Amino acid sequence: MSDDITPFRIDIPQQQLDDLRSRLDHARLPAPLPGDDWDTGVPVHWLRALFEHWRTGYDWRAAEAELNRYPQFHTEIEGQRIHFLHIRSAEPDAVPLLMTHGWPGSIADFFDVIGPLTDPRAHGGDPADAFHLVIPSLPGFGFSGPVSDTGWSRERIGRVWAELMDRLGYRRYGVQGGDIGGAVSPEVARHAPDRVLGVHVNGGPNLPPPAALEDTAELTELEQDRLRRMRAFLREEFGYIAIQSTRPQALAYGLTDSPVGQLAWIMDKFREWTHPRGVDPDKIIDRDRLLTTAMLYWLTGTAGSAAYVGYAQPGEWGAPRPNSGVPTGVIAFAHDVCIRRYCEDSNTIVRWVDVDRGGHFAALEEPVLLVTDIREFFRELR
Repeated sequence: MSDDITPFRIDIPQQQLDDLRSRLDHARLPAPLPGDDWDTGVPVHWLRALFEHWRTGYDWRAAEAELNRYPQFHTEIEGQRIHFLHIRSAEPDAVPLLMTHGWPGSIADFFDVIGPLTDPRAHGGDPADAFHLVIPSLPGFGFSGPVSDTGWSRERIGRVWAELMDRLGYRRYGVQGGDIGGAVSPEVARHAPDRVLGVHVNGGPNLPPPAALEDTAELTELEQDRLRRMRAFLREEFGYIAIQSTRPQALAYGLTDSPVGQLAWIMDKFREWTHPRGVDPDKIIDRDRLLTTAMLYWLTGTAGSAAYVGYAQPGEWGAPRPNSGVPTGVIAFAHDVCIRRYCEDSNTIVRWVDVDRGGHFAALEEPVLLVTDIREFFRELR
């Protein structure tokens, strides 16, 4: 196994873009179901408008250039190619920070936080709050995909991330993430508690255990609301996890062959998990950013391996994990369902902030609030 770190630049062949354009020109959309609303999935009238913008107005080369503004690299760890951004701050005392995305996210989630975190001086902040950023694509996702072997649990990814930071020469660093990244980040600390100075997550480091769904005694109104919404999620939205965690290969054929299918599968989650839920996702997140996310799955053909890694995880959700003892901070946005009392056994919670706005995609929806909370949490740990 080579420990080499190789510079990488995204350069999608024009032939691949021409093929996409041809598929979009000849796409077959389904007939709308009665009502054509979000209750049965992505409405045809809404997706058609986004699809037409993708076909005639979206500019992948502009998105590619935006991604290529940041230094990118490949390395191989445990037999898996790992792609990552590595943006060093000009500030001499910057703290290294490893940021991990989730599903259906990507490295593009962090576009709006990279500048403020690496160069606070240029964004109205204190230079003492600067970070060097390492932003990897999860194994099986984007340019870290596909995967060639089994066992890509959150624990293994945490171990691989610790190895990545070691290769980059960082001996003390912070970790941050949401969704899958919120589960992986504490695992980095469990693997290397002497090297991780702090864990920051949006959405919580773990979900309430299944038994908590029946436990409403002594819960606050906010906590009861989160359990109600979690129960609703299990009734109404759990289907995608059931498919991705049991039949990711079967799903991959449709998503890898149909760009419209890939777009609809992802957009369903962006609508359900942005806040407020009743607002179409392109009114909350720029539609070109939504399309860039879909493109990173489409161009790399990683719908199957992202599903496989994202949800084929061993163990029961909410199961207790060893406590690393590393200070942990949580920012819980309005959409989130994490509850502090169910996180404290497995994590050393030193900061917990509940906010009344924002959804699951924190870096895309509320970048200023997320940056502020990251700065404040790590300010005491530097």
